[in-house]
Amino acid sequence: MKEFKYVIKDEQGIHARPAGLFVKEAAAFPCKVIIEKDGKEADAKRIFAVMGLAVKCGQEITLKTDGENEEEAMNKLSAFLEENL
Repeated sequence: MKEFKYVIKDEQGIHARPAGLFVKEAAAFPCKVIIEKDGKEADAKRIFAVMGLAVKCGQEITLKTDGENEEEAMNKLSAFLEENL
């Protein structure tokens, strides 16, 4: 299992457009992808789960990947977060 902590810098937090793009990126990998905020976890391959976390600007999330291609998934998804959120 790989973990990556990230503080959201986008003023709107994780909103619909980047969340949709993130879910699409996560779905491309066979491993399990989880976003955790304040002890609450969401399946990063489901848009409503990601949006349900209601992540705001300045809040920290933990991205977790576990399983096949977890390293590649973490590299791609953590880069996505840094570039877009």
